[in-house]
Amino acid sequence: MMFPSQPRSQSARNCSIFTLGALGGMMVATGAFAHAGEHSVADGALVSPSEIVDCTLETGAAAECARYVVKYLPDDLEIGPFCPATLADEGGIWHWDGDEAGVYRINEDFLRMLDEQGYTFFNDDGEVYSFDIRTEQPVETNECIQATVDTDVEMTVLIPANPVMAEEKTDLGTVAQVGIGLDGVPIFADAPSVLDTGHMPALDTCGGHIDPGGWYHWHATATDLNTVFENEGVAAECLNVEQDQTAQFGYAFDGFAMYGTLNQDGSVPDDLDECGGHIGRPEQGEEPVYHYHSGTTFPNLPTCLVGVVAQDNFSTNAAGGIGAANAGGGPGGPGGAPDFDAIAEALGVEPAQLEQAMQDAGGRNADLNAVAEQLGVSVDALQAAMPGPGQ
Repeated sequence: MMFPSQPRSQSARNCSIFTLGALGGMMVATGAFAHAGEHSVADGALVSPSEIVDCTLETGAAAECARYVVKYLPDDLEIGPFCPATLADEGGIWHWDGDEAGVYRINEDFLRMLDEQGYTFFNDDGEVYSFDIRTEQPVETNECIQATVDTDVEMTVLIPANPVMAEEKTDLGTVAQVGIGLDGVPIFADAPSVLDTGHMPALDTCGGHIDPGGWYHWHATATDLNTVFENEGVAAECLNVEQDQTAQFGYAFDGFAMYGTLNQDGSVPDDLDECGGHIGRPEQGEEPVYHYHSGTTFPNLPTCLVGVVAQDNFSTNAAGGIGAANAGGGPGGPGGAPDFDAIAEALGVEPAQLEQAMQDAGGRNADLNAVAEQLGVSVDALQAAMPGPGQ
């Protein structure tokens, strides 16, 4: 169990540790939605009925998982807007991490602020540069990214039915796999930065967008996103998803449930660990179990996972994008999220080693000499394995 990021009493801390120990590291819940089951994901998102199947955890242990095969988009979910066509239009939102960082509505004020910082997304006529990442390549240095859907795409997701605590937490970096919503929409960590790619993979006002593979996914806890807008003073509102600060949003890939910012009784959790979770009663009358809560700043998702995920827990028949057999690029566009699997294979190291070395050496501005030294490879070999511009 990780130490909490917020102070709490010693008695509460001891209670959490005792609960984990008494259950032998297993957090098995009794409520209908506290752990993943056959009926946990909305029928309107499913390609075929969900089921409990045998699976293998990343530790090698045999387990049971809820298996969900979901559509490119649930039947009843409206999405957008994403990129504005002109400076006079209101688009979606973006989490800007340069100067004057924060969450912004993609509109004239925001785009002119970026222009002053050297990122120009519009021409002299006020037309916003944008491209469809599924079918096009950018032609300008800075373009807003959106995508069209591919109605033939489906994703297969495995969620442990009986979550198991891991020996160490797993940090969630850019575009890391977080989980699946009860609506059947996959959930991923923060989208690639404009500072990395020059391009902006716009999110709609509920915190989602279409992957280069042609399917929609979340980058936020959509059921509690208005809390973030209010907290950060953003003139936006999620209208396509019902807002409820106490409701369950979905499941993380380790099997633990994800809820809004408030406890079931409406109180504010005061004992969250560094991943944004704690042991408590997720629903009225249920036994206390570990679960995550969303944050009040963007992205309002867990920053790490405390449990063990299943092997091969996310795959898709899409031609490209996250989880595809020939995945390349990413929601950040060409040169966006690195394909750690491919780079690691070329270097003869594990993807987790590579990602950790990059993080240790400075993240997006990593010192490649330090990365190469940590991995025990030459700088020339590392540079040769990294994608070049447009790859």
